[in-house]
Amino acid sequence: MLTQSTPVTIPGGFDTLNLISPICRAVNEEKYTSPTPIQTEAIPHLLQGRDLLGCAQTGTGKTAAFALPILQRLAEYKDRPRSKEVRSLILTPTRELAMQIEESFRVYGRYMKFNQAVVFGGVSIKNQIRALSRGVDVLVATPGRLLDLYNQGCLRMDKVDVFVLDEADQMLDMGFLPDVKKIFNEIPKTSQTVLFSATLPTEIVRLTQNFLKDPIKISVAPPSSTVEKVDQRIMFVDRDNKSALLESILEDESVYRVLVFTRTKHGANRVAKNLSKKRIRTEAIHGNKSQAARMQALNKFRSGHVRVLVATDVASRGLDVDGITHVINYELPKEAESYVHRIGRTARAGATGIALSFCDSEERGYLRGIERTINQSVTVDKDHAYHSESIATKSSHRSGGNGGRRGAGAGAGGKRNGTRFSAKPGGRRSSPRANPSAPSGFAKKTKSFHAKPRSAR
Repeated sequence: MLTQSTPVTIPGGFDTLNLISPICRAVNEEKYTSPTPIQTEAIPHLLQGRDLLGCAQTGTGKTAAFALPILQRLAEYKDRPRSKEVRSLILTPTRELAMQIEESFRVYGRYMKFNQAVVFGGVSIKNQIRALSRGVDVLVATPGRLLDLYNQGCLRMDKVDVFVLDEADQMLDMGFLPDVKKIFNEIPKTSQTVLFSATLPTEIVRLTQNFLKDPIKISVAPPSSTVEKVDQRIMFVDRDNKSALLESILEDESVYRVLVFTRTKHGANRVAKNLSKKRIRTEAIHGNKSQAARMQALNKFRSGHVRVLVATDVASRGLDVDGITHVINYELPKEAESYVHRIGRTARAGATGIALSFCDSEERGYLRGIERTINQSVTVDKDHAYHSESIATKSSHRSGGNGGRRGAGAGAGGKRNGTRFSAKPGGRRSSPRANPSAPSGFAKKTKSFHAKPRSAR
């Protein structure tokens, strides 16, 4: 039986959140000392049962913002869910994010008694059916597999008390909106509904109007804004020189945990293969990779056994790894919002980071769209051996007053100073480091409570 526990006060910012003691104990053991803005604003309203619309990027603490109130609500139940019943449903666009959220519930609820399950495609459905047959307090799911199980009669959604739609704009981008609407229609109208999205395109706004009841609206940053602590730079380069430019950047040992983005699966494989030939530890993740292969690559990247992870946008949805020092856009995305998501993978949880974007002659239009979306010009970095002045000139790109600053690699044969791609000091460095000999550009800071605990990485 789940019993109500006495709320306790946590020094350093949690004293107003009124969380029960089992949750606070777990939070303290993770050494989180203060809530993030989205947690400070969202948790009190969610504890009161209000619907909520949160506009926030990944890495701002969204998971804990909804997980802690759900756990506290579960503590009020005096009985267990019946067979096939689901009490709290969290819908996510990708398998990786679903597993991260499920692990977060496990960590934050380690001193509570509740049942949970995670369901997604690409793996055997039998174990998922077995888990649902017992009834679950928390179900984390991707839309397609959830509907498959529902249509087979393996779960009931008529008892859902809390429904969370995470990364709603990514659901839209990936074509899941019809499935999301079907799921919404099966959930009781009395349920508490929470929606988080980094951006608010028209379709998502319409969705909130149809399914949220007088919601509290919270925005921790303007829609489509970039992370303030990300040092953004654009590097004009001919397409044929992109590979050499990337290799020259990686000669700098301070560039020690790197996420590289390409637009296509073939491009991701090609970049990873070329880097591996140069003895740079690299893995690729994309939609053609099996779930097991993707998780193996992610685990290697998290542990530091792999220095570079090459990814497509779809495969990286929900990717959350500590201490990514650099995001490199090997190819600019066609959708400006994807740029915001990409660079948000660095400078997380109080750290600083660098985003380098390669732009060839055919990508100038993408760059203009990105700058319109983020409402600023990205600083031009000319200080590398592969700079193309013709592309820079044709783009009519403004340097933002700092177009020639140092901060790019010297390129093939150039003299290196060892810090040209280093992130600003004062951020947080992950452990273990991918390159033990790298300069400590990410000094330890007091850890702030964020969405995913260390054990969930």
